[in-house]
Amino acid sequence: MTQQSENTLKVAHQAFENLQHGLATGEWNQLLDMLTEDFNFWFPVGKFHGLNVGKQRAKEFFEYVSQAYSSGLTVTSLDHVTSNETTVVFEFRDEGPFMGELYKNRIAVSFDVRGDKICGYREYFGSDGKSN
Repeated sequence: MTQQSENTLKVAHQAFENLQHGLATGEWNQLLDMLTEDFNFWFPVGKFHGLNVGKQRAKEFFEYVSQAYSSGLTVTSLDHVTSNETTVVFEFRDEGPFMGELYKNRIAVSFDVRGDKICGYREYFGSDGKSN
């Protein structure tokens, strides 16, 4: 593994830990502090569907997630981690209450790393929201 690949993995793991913390608590500052000013993210559905650009837009997105899952989401397992020189993909399962019912899902998120910052994020899911 090259030094760049090792750094990419280290930075992305920290970002994933900060993502888990944000999902569970609604506290996103640790993750937001890791984002580049030109950060962009892609989300598959809803209000943030498609490509979103900027750190402020990311802040709005993560706050929206916390509003939707006001009791928090818990990552119940980390199933796979795949990486290359600049990108790391985490496949995981999460769950938590959503509108009076238990939400469960399988998620894949990728972090694009530049130096010691996250410059891109993509999220994919496809479960029915009740099984994982």
